[in-house]
Amino acid sequence: MAARGGAVRRLSRATLPGHDAPGLRLPPAPELAAGIGIVHLGIGAFHRAHQAVFTEDAALAADEAGWGICGVTQRSNAVVEQLLPQDHLYAVLERSASTSSARVVGQVSEVLFAREQGPLLLERLADPQVRVVTLTVTEKGYRRGPDGGLDLTDQVVAADLEGGAHSTVGQLVRGLQARQRASAAPVTILPCDNLTDNGAVVRRLVLDFCAALPSAEGDVVAAFVEQHVSFPSSMVDRIVPATTDEDRAEAARLLGARDEGLVVAEPFRQWVVEDRFAAGRPAWERAGAELVEDVAPYEQLKLRMLNGTHSMLAYLGALRGHDTIAQAVADDDLAAAARELMAQDVQPTLHLPAGVDAAAYGRTVLERFANPALRHTTVQVAMDGSQKLPVRLLGTVRDRLADGAVPQWAALAVAGWMAFVARGQDAHGRPLPLDDPMAARLRSAVGTGSDPVTVAEGLLGVHEVFGDDLRDNREFRDALVGQLKELL
Repeated sequence: MAARGGAVRRLSRATLPGHDAPGLRLPPAPELAAGIGIVHLGIGAFHRAHQAVFTEDAALAADEAGWGICGVTQRSNAVVEQLLPQDHLYAVLERSASTSSARVVGQVSEVLFAREQGPLLLERLADPQVRVVTLTVTEKGYRRGPDGGLDLTDQVVAADLEGGAHSTVGQLVRGLQARQRASAAPVTILPCDNLTDNGAVVRRLVLDFCAALPSAEGDVVAAFVEQHVSFPSSMVDRIVPATTDEDRAEAARLLGARDEGLVVAEPFRQWVVEDRFAAGRPAWERAGAELVEDVAPYEQLKLRMLNGTHSMLAYLGALRGHDTIAQAVADDDLAAAARELMAQDVQPTLHLPAGVDAAAYGRTVLERFANPALRHTTVQVAMDGSQKLPVRLLGTVRDRLADGAVPQWAALAVAGWMAFVARGQDAHGRPLPLDDPMAARLRSAVGTGSDPVTVAEGLLGVHEVFGDDLRDNREFRDALVGQLKELL
């Protein structure tokens, strides 16, 4: 597999090994991914390690072609540059605490850079052969306002209402307009981001955009949406850390080729999907996905138990100088706090799916977080806190307060975020980056960042995060101040 001069050649169909080898699984024949049936907005590492893998396994299990994926990258053309020279192949390097293995995925058939290939994206969204549109654009990618609806004051949204297609919702609506005009074929829009009731959220945003268009234009596409588009909810779970040079070197050893599109993941994966599709779907259940009538109990369990604990460990761990989530879990104080958060504050708020043991789920969460091979960094998990806290932690806070209990452990997690914002450095004096769409406003709210009362009241006053109810709740405010006295 080495090129002339000893350089390792790029991964492609031509450089694939002739057969599976120990620790390596090759993709199926390219014919299985022929025919684009899915457009995915936001083809980052998570999608490539999660939905694309489920889709390929489903196609294999059902021996069904026609579900190739057109992946759309929004912010840069990096994924196009990674995958196009590789015949859209890439490997998923699975790392457990003791072993690693790689599989090459071939389900992605096309990658587009929306900023430069907008007309082609709309053509794909209009194609009746495309029956499912999936999304992983992160919480902030939906551009929601304080009321949860579409932020019509957002500059990109406003430009899209004038005829553009640069925001996620703008792309969806312009694509649905093109589809309605071309064929009126039904389609399913399936969000896979960490938003409560994400299908209903995206449906509302799409209809908000339609309502903001001139009435003659907006009414037509809104009627098409109401009659021919479904928006099921889903819950996704797999830890996918950033890929390192060490990961690339190990993958090159397994592949005998250099993979610029490599992604890394834990062995665990879960996908729970509301089985409500307008135009068919892959046989995802044959790949291990759970197709259910109601995603809400699974979603609540994961968002509050796993994601909420993840955020707690990220903020408290970063403040203590831990670089990775695994290091934070190895800190006895933080591991104890995580267990108490789940047991004392989260579990009493859950409506569990049948047959699920919350305590066992919590133990599994911490075991997964403790995997040192993943090197999931605390600052990576800490980013976009203003968008994540409302869905990961504040629902727990509100439910406990409604039950007459002060959620001390959830307050500790929220105070960890506040101290992260206010301090700006860890216990060793190293800077902590505030990667957040509201960064400037958050920094202004904390003042000098040294007084617990000022920090708590300043950040509680950020309405988009805490609303009026938590800002005005004296018990919660006092719990935060008490925790911040220690953290600051």
